Amino acid sequence: MSPIVVIGIISSLIVFLLVAGTPFKPVRIVGQVVMKVMIGALFLFFLNAFGGQFGIHVPINLATSSISGILGIPGVIGLTVIQTYILV
Repeated sequence: MSPIVVIGIISSLIVFLLVAGTPFKPVRIVGQVVMKVMIGALFLFFLNAFGGQFGIHVPINLATSSISGILGIPGVIGLTVIQTYILV
């Protein structure tokens, strides 16, 4: 799949979740968690796209996407440090 298609799908899902919303609290919480995981995957995608020039690669899976989505930029930096210095 092309990176443009992946970014387009993720962006449209994020916009849909932001605009549509839902009146049911449990569904809203699940939607927020899913949105954060997708944003985390997007963070990691950009890290891998731009960090590939420097030999930085963090795999994109549910665990790493959740960490980077919940913790944000510090989570991405932490995953990069772990991948670069501890797991190598």
